[in-house]
Amino acid sequence: MASIATAAAEKASIEAFRRDVIEASKTALVLVDFWAEWCGPCKTLTPLLEKVTAARAPRVRLVKIDVDKNQTLAAQFRIQSIPTVYAFIAGQPVDGFQGALGERELTAFVDRLLAKAPAGAAEPSAEAEIAALLEAVDIALAEGAHEEAAETLAALVQEFPDRGDIAGKYALALLGLGHVDGARAALAAVAPDAKDADVAKARAALALAIDVTPVDDVAGLIDRVAADPDDLQQRYDLAGALLGRGDRDGAADHLLAIIAADRQWQEGAAQARLLKLFEAVGLSDPWSIKTRARLRSLLFS
Repeated sequence: MASIATAAAEKASIEAFRRDVIEASKTALVLVDFWAEWCGPCKTLTPLLEKVTAARAPRVRLVKIDVDKNQTLAAQFRIQSIPTVYAFIAGQPVDGFQGALGERELTAFVDRLLAKAPAGAAEPSAEAEIAALLEAVDIALAEGAHEEAAETLAALVQEFPDRGDIAGKYALALLGLGHVDGARAALAAVAPDAKDADVAKARAALALAIDVTPVDDVAGLIDRVAADPDDLQQRYDLAGALLGRGDRDGAADHLLAIIAADRQWQEGAAQARLLKLFEAVGLSDPWSIKTRARLRSLLFS
């Protein structure tokens, strides 16, 4: 009798898997969480899976499978360690991972796959879904997670090649990774008269990246400027080197020093570079507002 009961239970679990995972993945992204009560990392990962999928329902669904109670399914998927998560789209496993991820990595994993997931009848509007993805991308960019943002945006660019806002964000992510040629290619597909804020930021950031010449000995250049602060060309070169290292405060200080010394130096090159930096950061960004106030005090004093 025990073997009959076991066989019936296995049949029921397989049927549930077919219904809740295989069929469901034809209209949504389905994450399958293989776990067990005794698994410590599972207790860390599962609440994060629940949080991330709930925020993206009904386009994302979570199915939890206790490996101790579903040994046949665990064996079929060759589960060697837990937690193990498989992602299903259109009835097929398309990606997965083992071990516990942090919320940011998990969010990036789900959003990247979500861009490829099928459309379901109960899903939010396409525009609302894209907006949610782009909001997640903005958070990733703000946190410096350029690689994660680029992965999500690469899929969106392929699906929506005419969306300048997506291309602009993609170019910003690529520039954050140092991929200047990739950013140039992404922006080449955008109409020249596009007014999107991220396109403007990306174009300004690309212009800065192209304008900046890499400097191997930044420390030496800092010493030379300290020894001869009136050498404005060295100051300008140092500002570019600092920009290349992501030090916009240091770059702005030297550009403002050049403007204070000679605002027309090299036909206003320092002011032009600073204005490009404002555009790249965003004119409404608090840093831009504060630094523009410093510039105004120099120009109108």
